[in-house]
Formats: sequence, C-alpha cells, structure tokens
Amino acid sequence: MARHRVDYLSVLGIVLSFLAVFGGNLLEGGHTESLIQLTAFVVVFGGTLGATLVQIPLKTFVQGIKRGSWVFFPPKIDAEASLRRINAWSKTVRKGGLLSLQNIANKEPDPFTRKGLMLLVDGSEPGELRKALEIEIDSLAINEANAAKVYEAMGGYSPTIGIIGAVLGLIHVMNNLADPAALGPGIAVAFVATIYGVGFANFLFLPMSNKIRAIADEMTQYREMLLDGMVGIAEGENPRTIASKLEGYLR
Repeated sequence: MARHRVDYLSVLGIVLSFLAVFGGNLLEGGHTESLIQLTAFVVVFGGTLGATLVQIPLKTFVQGIKRGSWVFFPPKIDAEASLRRINAWSKTVRKGGLLSLQNIANKEPDPFTRKGLMLLVDGSEPGELRKALEIEIDSLAINEANAAKVYEAMGGYSPTIGIIGAVLGLIHVMNNLADPAALGPGIAVAFVATIYGVGFANFLFLPMSNKIRAIADEMTQYREMLLDGMVGIAEGENPRTIASKLEGYLR
C-alpha cells in the first residue's frame, strides 16, 4: 500500500478550527497576540507530553508519532485494484500451479500480502493459511489501535493540564497583587492555558486519534479481503467464484 496524496480535508479542518478561534477573538475586539503565550504553551504541551509518556510505553509512543502522518498522508487502499490482482493470481495458479506465484510474491511491496503469497507458494493448507494470516491481521490491528491511543491519551490529559496552567497563572497573579503591571500577564497566562488545553484536545489530539482508528479499521477490512481471496485460491475455487465472493467488500 503506497502513500496517498495529501488529505486536504484534514488540513482544512485543522486550519478552520484555529481560524474560528482567532477569528472569534478578533470579532470580540481582542488581539491575536493575546492568544499567543509561550508560557501557557510550555505548561500545556510539556505537561501533556510528560503525562502521556508515563502512560504509554516508548515503543508504542514512537509508533503513534509515526502513525500521526496518516492524518495528512493516509495509506492508499484500492480494494478494486486488489480484487483484480486476486483474480489474476487465481488465474495464474489455475494455469501454472501455486509455484507460479513465486515471482509475484518476491516483487510484492506490502509485507502482509507478500507473506500470504509465500504461504500459498509453500503449499499451506487453507485452514493453516487462514490461521496464520488472521494472527497477522490481529497483531497489526492491535499495533494500529495502540497508535491511536497515544493521541487519545494526549486528548484526555490536555484539558486537565490546561486547568493546571490556569491555576499557576492565578497563583502568579495572587503573588503580585501589589504590582499592577504583573497582573495582566498572569491573568492572560491563566486563561490562555485553558484555551490551549481544550483546543489541542478537541482540534488536534482527539480528531487525530479517531482518524487513525478509522484508517486502521479500513486497513483491517482490506486485509480480510486479501485473506479470503488467498484462502479461495488455496482451496482451488474458480476465479469467478472468488471475485463474486469478494465483491461484497467493495460495498
């Protein structure tokens, strides 16, 4: 599965979300500079990252960061093209036997598909083939679900860390009641930290988690289609029968 072009809808959604906040602030007579607070950003983002690292193992966290690119560069899943490929494989096997898939398997870029083809070439029984590929599907699905949980965790901690930032800002204000010049920045940090916490959670982290999970579900269904096709080939089914059976995945 090659990477697809940029998902402009995701880019548009994020840009629109932040524009709505900044635009609403301007309509109320506020200034853009008032929403840009480095202190609030450090407290919210740093605290959220730290809390997430406590919860998530490092390997899962790194994988989650990598899977974050799916939001903007989702893997291309062309089920119709794969259905045609499966049909071609079944015809190749009927003409030259399972060993005729050897060259096709060697050139296959997708690890899951390549593993299934190699099992076919090795003459695996249909039941064993299905069992091996189902284990692979479950393992990949768990890894992808864990990647989504990274952003789900960040979306859960971010608003709370924002409240902590607000309390820190108010503490700063209370400690400087005698200095009117320090009251404004302290109050600004307090409220902006809350905005950052809630905004990051609802504009970035939670939508990214749901997007990754949706793509993972689509990929799981795609792999199940490949599995059923390969099992049909292993069972010696007619190419037309295999194609007819797999057309249900396209709907």
